[in-house]
Amino acid sequence: MPQKRLLTEFGMGTSLRRQDYTQAATRAVKDALWHNSINLAELFGREKHEMIITVEIGVADPAAVDTDAVKAVFPYGQVSVHAVEGGLDVPRPDGNPTVIANAAISVALEV
Repeated sequence: MPQKRLLTEFGMGTSLRRQDYTQAATRAVKDALWHNSINLAELFGREKHEMIITVEIGVADPAAVDTDAVKAVFPYGQVSVHAVEGGLDVPRPDGNPTVIANAAISVALEV
């Protein structure tokens, strides 16, 4: 069966002082998830584990993101996480930059 994207949600997260790209990424994912309370699988008579969830995380240093930690935010679904160049590092005069991560989450089902 072909996959059909049914939902896309966006979020933003930060690491204010520790320059922790994974923390900023997980916060961005949680922000995106909290914007949405649609029970998508149930609307189509499907099980939650059937949802195909694709996550793209934009940060200044994609290699610094632990994608398994980001994936662990999701309680169900077939999740794939990809870190790409994006986001923003905001310089601070007294230490590490503030890291801003952006998340784009797409949910699809095979229909």
